[in-house]
Amino acid sequence: MSKLWDALKESKKYKWVELSHSLNNDSPYWAGIPRGSVELAKTCWDWGNPDLECLIQTFKFPGQFGTHIDFPGHFAKGKDLSEKYDVNDLIFPLVVIDISKKASENSDYAVTVEDIKEYEARYGDIPEGAFVALRTDWYKKWPDIDAVSGVDAEGVEHAPGWSLEALEYIYEVRKAAANGHETLDTDASPVAIEHQDLICERYVLEHEKLQVELLKSLDEVEPAGAVIIVSYPRIEGATGLPARVWAITE
Repeated sequence: MSKLWDALKESKKYKWVELSHSLNNDSPYWAGIPRGSVELAKTCWDWGNPDLECLIQTFKFPGQFGTHIDFPGHFAKGKDLSEKYDVNDLIFPLVVIDISKKASENSDYAVTVEDIKEYEARYGDIPEGAFVALRTDWYKKWPDIDAVSGVDAEGVEHAPGWSLEALEYIYEVRKAAANGHETLDTDASPVAIEHQDLICERYVLEHEKLQVELLKSLDEVEPAGAVIIVSYPRIEGATGLPARVWAITE
């Protein structure tokens, strides 16, 4: 028997968790993207064609649609786009920082360095090359885009997320490789409002790191010890692409 086959068989003893949302023509996307940008599974070759009996579809979607990966060139002009990354760059040790209770009590909550140090005191230091995911349980609001955004009566958004200091800690101190979250944006809403910019997302991408937005089901993954795999269509020149993401966890 092959050692790899044995390893695959052994891996099936663990729990495999889907971390990406299913998408259809009614799935929401950022309001800044023009209407009509989504057209999934449109039939262009139907059954009954005498030339070839088969079904073929076309797909139109924004790069930042549903659970998606962002590449540096999305916010950093001239930086790497989708074609830069090999399969070896898309599997990581997974760290899940749980701020769901704090987010339920304060929808504007921004994760702090202290939150991360509390995690490390319990589970050990974040390993180099890790994918650090922020669990807020915000995915349970999908696909209600207003609920995901936390829009209030005045049109102001309220959603938890990252602080710049927390990102600086995971990248500059712990040497993480990527980050992710269940919300639409990297930045906690008050951070974005204060700076009138998505400074946290800009920091991640300007430092040539990867991120995945709109993750789901992080509450089904162990906080430490899991592995995350990120996949996406091999389209060149993309600033972002819908992603199929899953974790293998104890």
